[in-house]
Amino acid sequence: MDMAKNLTLSCEFFPPKTEKGIANLSSVREQLAPLKPEFFSVTFGAGGSTQDNTMDAVIDIQKQHAVTNIDAAPHLSCVGSSAERIRALLDTYRNNNIHRIVALRGDLPSGMQAPGDFRYASELVEFIRKETGDFFTIEVAAYPEVHPQAQSAEHDLINFKRKVDAGANSAITQYFYNMDAYRYFVDACEQQGIDIPIIPGIMPINNYAQLARFSAGCGAEIPRWLRKKLEAFYDDTASMTAFTVDFLTDFTQQLIDLGVPGIHFYTMNKVDPTLTICDRLGLIK
Repeated sequence: MDMAKNLTLSCEFFPPKTEKGIANLSSVREQLAPLKPEFFSVTFGAGGSTQDNTMDAVIDIQKQHAVTNIDAAPHLSCVGSSAERIRALLDTYRNNNIHRIVALRGDLPSGMQAPGDFRYASELVEFIRKETGDFFTIEVAAYPEVHPQAQSAEHDLINFKRKVDAGANSAITQYFYNMDAYRYFVDACEQQGIDIPIIPGIMPINNYAQLARFSAGCGAEIPRWLRKKLEAFYDDTASMTAFTVDFLTDFTQQLIDLGVPGIHFYTMNKVDPTLTICDRLGLIK
């Protein structure tokens, strides 16, 4: 049985802030289009700090839908925001025929004390459903290694189920490099009656120092053996790149062998290693 036959792919970008960045992202999207991803998502800064850039990027993606058949999916974070502001964004996305949203809590903007009208992503999902019915396919976040601010793994699972019960269609995980963490998380979800697709997120390793900073902030573990291996490369970027692409290709194949419903690539607005991994695994359609 070909596990990859019904596998969905998706790619995540961050919104560019310069003309050069906009041109680069356009080129990256064009090169990743042969993967036939289900959607391209675009992140949304803390407290909506990149909201205009996000909106411009997703509208541009959606304009190409007739040619590419790739959906645009804006990230929408709610903490620090108001119901009125979220309603206006939903209206804009609907008016631009965007049918998919990645609904997130987000981080409270620096200096802001009150969370606004929303404290949790489950409240945002509930609000979207109340305002728009089934117009949007809603993706939410999942944390196989537990959200860094969760009281416990049990509380984190309860919060995840709240998002599902509020109307989420599927989930994208925080990136991870520990296969057991994903397997145990999916098993725990099944035991709680959670039956939406839980799509693993794959983070490329282009820069170890940057990855270490990201991981420290989001609670993603870099296994000791992998950390030591990456540290040993020092400034040998070529060797590190070759190793990490091999590692991530094998890691992605293991996920496919598990029967995952899809793979979500955190591209960092780069073509590689996403394209190389997919090419090696025969995922270019």
